[in-house]
Amino acid sequence: MATVHLRIGDLVWGKLGRYPPWPGKIVSPPKDLKKPRGKKCHFVKFFGTEDHAWIKVEQLKPYHAHKEEMIKINKGKRFQQAVDAVEDFLKKAKGKEQNSDGKGDSKGKKAHSKPLKILEEDDEDLSALKDPSEKPVKDDPHFHHFLLSQSEKPASSMEPISKRLKIIEEDTGSTSIQAADSTAVNGSITPTDKRIGFLGLGLMGSGIVSNLLKMGHVVTVWNRTAEKCDLFIQEGARLGRTPAEVVSMCDITFSCVSDPKAARDLVLGPSGVLQGIRPGKCYVEMSTVDPETITELSQVITSRGGRFLEAPVAGSQQLSNDGMLVILAAGDRTVYEDCSSCFQAMGKTSFFLGEAGNAARMMLILNMVQGSFMATIAEGLTLAQATGQSQQTFLDILCQGQMASTFVDQKCQNILQGNFKPDYYLKHIQKDLRLAISMGDMANHPTPMAAAANEVYKRAKALDQSDNDMSAVYRAYIH
Repeated sequence: MATVHLRIGDLVWGKLGRYPPWPGKIVSPPKDLKKPRGKKCHFVKFFGTEDHAWIKVEQLKPYHAHKEEMIKINKGKRFQQAVDAVEDFLKKAKGKEQNSDGKGDSKGKKAHSKPLKILEEDDEDLSALKDPSEKPVKDDPHFHHFLLSQSEKPASSMEPISKRLKIIEEDTGSTSIQAADSTAVNGSITPTDKRIGFLGLGLMGSGIVSNLLKMGHVVTVWNRTAEKCDLFIQEGARLGRTPAEVVSMCDITFSCVSDPKAARDLVLGPSGVLQGIRPGKCYVEMSTVDPETITELSQVITSRGGRFLEAPVAGSQQLSNDGMLVILAAGDRTVYEDCSSCFQAMGKTSFFLGEAGNAARMMLILNMVQGSFMATIAEGLTLAQATGQSQQTFLDILCQGQMASTFVDQKCQNILQGNFKPDYYLKHIQKDLRLAISMGDMANHPTPMAAAANEVYKRAKALDQSDNDMSAVYRAYIH
């Protein structure tokens, strides 16, 4: 077989260890990044993932020559999104070529605005990297996350890096670990040898535990309703009879429960976490609660010699199941580092935000914005109906504009189909709005939009929508 010569700019299929071939483009590596010694390879940016990696020449195939073959053997939504992203790239490239009359080749190349911070990885592992100078195309499944992350941070603050343990700190003191597309690389995670405990198997906790087990972690579970543990025991988890027993058996124990009261009861109640804490034991609070609760829990855990981290998650049941949550962590930095493989298994990105309480504040702000936005979308849908306009047409127009997102499309489609199966409980988003408003009061900062949205959710709760999805706020406008 004749040798195929590849060069920068070529579209390729790249083979990542034992993972299926994925579409990518050969690009110039950052100037300070050295090519692996003794290996003939190219630096590839993968479509649909925001990932970059050094790929050996024998693991690369020209894109067009092997397109039909790869599409036949590879299936899945994310794979199709990646292929769509390639086709979108080709259309744009063709348009630029026509407009420039063949003179615009060099203009189309993007220079890195600042060097990527890349860590060398084992040969068969994927270096999960995000080029801060390149914005993902709209078809990229990470596009929504890109917008979110850009709105959360100044341009020079947090740069994502590889899925390995090392962490790079920026001038702001906050840090992010950027994980790659879970479907492509989560299988390459090296699980920690620490024993993991998990308390709370609700909508979010269930998906988190499932992904921890899939990635090879040793997990002991407990849930107030014991029957919920059965499925995970079948998947290889161990059973803890009480929170105290789980903590005493494990090195790191996570908890994910519904509200501040539940979080306090879990720690301070009979046979609670505090009874199992010993010097060196780690406790990670993943529940969305107020900063005051976090401060209290941190103090009682550390008073017994324990180590404390808060790590609430941004996402939904579906994102939890997919291992694509965003983790906001604060507290003991060494616990954050010890949790690296766990966070990679459960999420696509984690941010370290400093002292305990900061993650709770950030999480409440994010959920305040999301809850207010959902209420506004529901208001728009019902106003369209009340004025004789097609709700579907309203959604179609909305999804063609600047507000288009997977969140808007999925929530609105569910509303129009009357499907309010919970992905994020309405009662929980109302709780988050209430806590965010209270936080605003303490800071003497106005939150009129959140206050108005909160009243609509309270109305929905009065209509027995608490255990439905947050999108059931729609029903508050039609009753």
